[in-house]
Amino acid sequence: MKGGRKESLEERMQRLNAELAKRRVDDNAGDAAEERAAESRKGYAVAMKLSSEFVAAVIVGALLGYLVDRFVGTAPWGMIVLLLLGFCAGVLNVMRSAGMVASPHPVDRMAGRDAEHKKNEDGA
Repeated sequence: MKGGRKESLEERMQRLNAELAKRRVDDNAGDAAEERAAESRKGYAVAMKLSSEFVAAVIVGALLGYLVDRFVGTAPWGMIVLLLLGFCAGVLNVMRSAGMVASPHPVDRMAGRDAEHKKNEDGA
């Protein structure tokens, strides 16, 4: 009787080990799928950020152009010029956010101003 119990116990242990190994493989596949989904969500978030920055710059340019035309009376020219400037600003913002164009560091900007200021003093 004890031999049958021992064999039964060993069979159950083997089945349990096989089932655990199967579940571990399934969990690893699930983790990989979750990781891919997280990367996809990050991509969508970046796409929404970039598109909203671009659209906002164009809308602000158009609105400012409309206001300039309305109050100054330069009817389509203010709108055309500021809409194009908004478009350019939007493209620049998107390129900066995407990392294609580096934004100037504040220290570099101050160093550039100091160099120009000294150059003007030396020349005068």
